[in-house]
Amino acid sequence: MIIRVSDLDERGLTVDDRTALAFADPAWRLESVVLRVEPDGREVFVQGRVRAAVPQTCGRCAETFVTPVDVDVDVRLVPRPAVADDVELGADDLEVDFYEGDLLDLSRVVEAETTLALPMKPLCRPDCHGLCPVCGANRNLSPCACGAPSTDPRLAPLRDLAVRLPR
Repeated sequence: MIIRVSDLDERGLTVDDRTALAFADPAWRLESVVLRVEPDGREVFVQGRVRAAVPQTCGRCAETFVTPVDVDVDVRLVPRPAVADDVELGADDLEVDFYEGDLLDLSRVVEAETTLALPMKPLCRPDCHGLCPVCGANRNLSPCACGAPSTDPRLAPLRDLAVRLPR
């Protein structure tokens, strides 16, 4: 959804139609959105809440699963500077994003906020057992009969290093 900033009146705009916004990845689903877009001079404030369902790959077992995302949006957007000057950012600038020319792409803002809310290491479930390091079997589906992986013989001199070091 593209919004022309100069067309926003001082009362702002409320966006609650999830079909008006779209993610770049069609597998991502926007479940609900309620956003308030308010201008303040050349700055624009976007506040509200976004709920989405994002498919991810588990960091332990490599299975695909859907992550529910429920995130509060509170972003200040300013016009992108024409020249890339060296600018020092302050603590208040961490919630700042840019819009190009007079056009604000609200879908891009929603996608960025959703992406930032995703876990850094996605897990299909908290007790995921992952893959067997020997045979590669998914240990969530069936227990593996493989023993513990053997240590590399080149690392044998380091095995008891902590015991040998003076304290």
